[in-house]
Amino acid sequence: MDYVSALLPPAVMAVLFIAVIRVIVKTQGGANKAKEDAAVDAALARAEVPHQAAAKTDT
Repeated sequence: MDYVSALLPPAVMAVLFIAVIRVIVKTQGGANKAKEDAAVDAALARAEVPHQAAAKTDT
């Protein structure tokens, strides 16, 4: 029974890893891609505003 207890944690981790990869692959693209892209673009735009304002006041 020692071999079962030795193999169980790696087997569980492998199953969970495969499940995570499947979720990541399934959520790429699709109907939500445009909404996710818009959210990222908005976050990047908010992050750039202070940098642009600082650059304008430096010159």
